[in-house]
Amino acid sequence: MTLKDLEVPVGSIAWRSRGGYAWSRFGLMTATALLDWIVVAGCSYVVSLLYTRLTAGEFWTAQPQADLALLLASLFVLLSALKGQYQVANYVGARRTFGTTLTLWAATFVTLMAFAFATKSTDVFSRVAVVATFFAGLPAVLLVRGGAGRLMTLGSKIGVIPARRVMLVGRENDVTSFALRYQPWNAGMHVAGTGLLTPGETEPSRGDIARIVAQAREMQLDDVMIIVPWSEVGTIDMLIEAFMRMPVTVHLGPERIFDRFEHIHIAKAGGIASLQLGRPPLSAGEIMVKRALDIALGSFALFLFTPVLLLVGLAIKLDSPGPVLFRQRRLGFNQRAFQIVKFRTMTVQDDGDVIRQATRNDQRITRVGRFLRRWNLDELPQLLNVLAGQMSLVGPRPHAIAHDRQFDDRISLYARRHNVKPGITGWAQVHGLRGETDTEAKMQARVEHDLYYIDNWSIMLDIEILFRTVFSRKAYDNAF
Repeated sequence: MTLKDLEVPVGSIAWRSRGGYAWSRFGLMTATALLDWIVVAGCSYVVSLLYTRLTAGEFWTAQPQADLALLLASLFVLLSALKGQYQVANYVGARRTFGTTLTLWAATFVTLMAFAFATKSTDVFSRVAVVATFFAGLPAVLLVRGGAGRLMTLGSKIGVIPARRVMLVGRENDVTSFALRYQPWNAGMHVAGTGLLTPGETEPSRGDIARIVAQAREMQLDDVMIIVPWSEVGTIDMLIEAFMRMPVTVHLGPERIFDRFEHIHIAKAGGIASLQLGRPPLSAGEIMVKRALDIALGSFALFLFTPVLLLVGLAIKLDSPGPVLFRQRRLGFNQRAFQIVKFRTMTVQDDGDVIRQATRNDQRITRVGRFLRRWNLDELPQLLNVLAGQMSLVGPRPHAIAHDRQFDDRISLYARRHNVKPGITGWAQVHGLRGETDTEAKMQARVEHDLYYIDNWSIMLDIEILFRTVFSRKAYDNAF
C-alpha cells in the first residue's frame, strides 16, 4: 500500500461544499434519532396493546397508552442526544457498548417515574406495561442501533455516507505505519490527503509547514492528524500553531503504548491535565455493590450447603488420613497474601516454592477427591474466604504463589489479575479454561479471559458467570 492509495479510497466522494457536508451529517443524526424514537414508541404501544388484550380480552386504544409511548420515546431520544449518541462517529466504524445503551435506557425509566410522581399521574400508566416495555424495548433498541451502525459503516466505505475528511501529517514512514496499523478508513475517516515532512530534518522549515497548510486549505478538511513522535516537542508545537489558524479539529496521533489500553482519556484535577491510561477496575460504588452481592449470595449459599459440607467432610475423613480442609497461601487483591480454604482432595498438601499441579489420572488425588474436583464441590469452603472479604464469588481464580511467580515474568500484564479480588469462579472457568496449565499458551488464554472480565465488569456479568458455573457444560471441562 502506498500513500497515494490512502488518499483515494474506493468509492470516495469529494464533498466540495462544507455546508452541504454539515447538512448531510445533520440529516444522518436526525434520521438515527428518529429511528430510535419510532422503535421505542412502537415497542411501548405494542406492549400496551398486548397487555390489554390479555387482561381485557380485546384490543383497544386509549390516551394513556399513546401518552406513555410518546413520553418514553421522547425521553430516551432526549437523553441520548444530550449524551452525544447520535454523532455519526458513534455509528460509523464504532463498537456500540451495551453498557451505555443500558444506562440511558434505565435513566429513561427513572426519569419517567420521577415525572409521573411529580405530576401525580402514577395511576395513569399501567405498571405491568411499563415493566414489560423496559425488558422488551432494550433488545429492540440494541438490535436497531447495531443494524444502523453496520449500514452506516458500509455506506462510509463505499462513499454514500460522508466520512470525516482527514489529513495525516508527518514523515512518510510514520504516516504509513499509522495508516496500516489503525486503518482509519474503517473508523469513519476518509484520508483526504497526506502532508509529508521532509525526512532527515530535526524540525520542519517554515516553507515545509506553509506548503502543507496550503494543501490542507484546498481539501475541505474536518480533521488534521499529526503523526509525529511525542518526543519531538518543537515539531509538534510548530504544526499545532499552524493548523490552529484553520477551521479544523487538530489531533495528536497516538503513541504505540496506547495499543495496550482499551480506555484512554484526558483527566483533570484542578489545573493539572494528564493522560489517564488506566484506573482501578471498579469504582468505590461498584466495589460496594459487588461486596453486597458477595455477602448476600455467599451467606445464603453457606446456609443452603451446610448439610453438603458436613457430609463431604465426613466422606473425606473416612476415605483417607489427613485433615478435612486444605489450606494454601494465595495472592489476593493488590497481591496481598491470604490462606485459601478448600476441601482436601489429594494425599499431599504442598505450599512451598515448588508446587506440582494436578494432572489427569494423578495418583495423588483421593477417591473422594476425584469426585469433588469433577463437580467443583472442593471449592465450596471458599465461601468462608468470601465472607471474610479475602475473595469474591466471581473473579480471576487465584493460583499458588509459586505459579504466580512462574508466569508473572513470562506473560504480559499477568499481575493485573490481582487488581480485583480473586473469585471462586470466573470468566475463564466458564469457558473451560481450568485445570493444568502445562503450556504458556494455556495460561495466556486464561489470563486474557481474566483481563476481559476486569475490563468489562458489571453485576449482570457476575450473575451470568454464576449461572454458567452451575448450568454450563464448559464450566466442568478439564476438571480433574
